[in-house]
Amino acid sequence: MGYRVVVAGATGNVGREMLNILAEREFPVDEIAALASRRSLGTEVSFGDRTLKTKDIETFDFKGWDIALFAIGSEPTRTYAPRAAAAGCVVIDNSSLYRYDPDVPLVVPEVNAAAVEGYRARNIIANPNCSTAQMVVALKPLHDRARIKRVVVATYQSVSGAGKEGMDELWDQTKAIYNPTDSVPPKKFQKQIAFNVIPHIDVFMSDGYTKEEWKMVAETKKILDPAIKVTATCVRVPVFVGHSEAVNVEFEDHLDEDEARDILREAPGVMVVDKREPGGYVTPVECVGDYATFVSRIRQDPTVDNGLSMWVVSDNLRKGAALNAVQIAEVLGVRCLKKG
Repeated sequence: MGYRVVVAGATGNVGREMLNILAEREFPVDEIAALASRRSLGTEVSFGDRTLKTKDIETFDFKGWDIALFAIGSEPTRTYAPRAAAAGCVVIDNSSLYRYDPDVPLVVPEVNAAAVEGYRARNIIANPNCSTAQMVVALKPLHDRARIKRVVVATYQSVSGAGKEGMDELWDQTKAIYNPTDSVPPKKFQKQIAFNVIPHIDVFMSDGYTKEEWKMVAETKKILDPAIKVTATCVRVPVFVGHSEAVNVEFEDHLDEDEARDILREAPGVMVVDKREPGGYVTPVECVGDYATFVSRIRQDPTVDNGLSMWVVSDNLRKGAALNAVQIAEVLGVRCLKKG
């Protein structure tokens, strides 16, 4: 016996990936509904070898449905997630709306799978920020071995993290550079993104950090360990899909780079590609479409006691969003709903 599953935001980048991954991983689905806003009503989306027509989320009745994967942004989620939850449908939400609610578990299955059991308080589970998700997958097994004191991370985040508009803007600006008669001023981003990098994601806060950077701090503490100190610099780069991170970690205990490499090779969700030669590492282009979080360039940091540095890359539309949501649904089914 399978589940009745809803995908809300099915016409967006993340919603389409959710449908793809549900099919790829053969999630036990008895019935599936693809929801979108009224302006996208009837749009066709793929689910395995089937084609679904989207339904209007505004009029959809969630009663009798088991799980809803939400990828519609915070404001629509504020309206529809409580409606679904009240109808008995467990919401797995990709927006930031519920991530910091103490009654809503924030889950990365490789890191804190048991936390899904806290869904009962609100009937909602939160999916973390894309940059946080891949980082904590790499940090968890190392934290279990040597206890992390401090993390310094610089992110290199692709434009797909800003949705279709971000991808379109990079594409259009890139074409315009080769055609001097065209001009594509920034709209989605604060400055030109083509052939440029922008050290600004989300809004600025009073302390000079951006909200994206604050998210990485708050979410790492909630998911992994509140005692860990984190500081982040988040940068948008002209890459279509795939987030990269330069991660520096200070541990309480000594951890040799060779042991760290061995630990990560055995860790769930991690793929180590670390050859000290030209090309012996993974770049964003190579991770697209893959489930894994790739870790490369693992090395000692001689400037601090018990320090390591590494390079972490993942498909942000997958592990950073859609894949993690489906993995949460899988854990929820095994631990709590037990129908599949």
